[in-house]
Amino acid sequence: MAAKKKAKKAPAKKAKKAGKRKPNAAFMKPVQPDAVLGAVVGSSPMPRTELTKKIWAYIKKNGLQDKKVRTNINADDKLKPVFGGKKTVSMFEMTKLVSGHVS
Repeated sequence: MAAKKKAKKAPAKKAKKAGKRKPNAAFMKPVQPDAVLGAVVGSSPMPRTELTKKIWAYIKKNGLQDKKVRTNINADDKLKPVFGGKKTVSMFEMTKLVSGHVS
C-alpha cells in the first residue's frame, strides 16, 4: 500500500489591523482657489480633496456631465474660464486645469 503524503500548510500570515487609512498630508494641505475657481467652489482655503468634491457636486447639480461620453464634462459659463475657454474637457484633464487655479 502506498502511503498518503500530507500537504504542508503555509505559515499563517499576520492579520493587518482593519482601520481607517491615513490621508496623505499633501492632499490635506489647504490650497487657495483664485477668483475664477472661487466662483464655483467658494473663496476660502480648503484641501484638494474637498475642492474636488465641490467641483463634482457643482457638475452633478447642474447636469454638466456628458450624456453619451460620461468621462467628458461640458463647461457652463462659470466653468469655461476654469477650463481655459474649452467647451468640453475630459475628467482627467479637468484636474490638471483646476490645479492651475490654486495656490
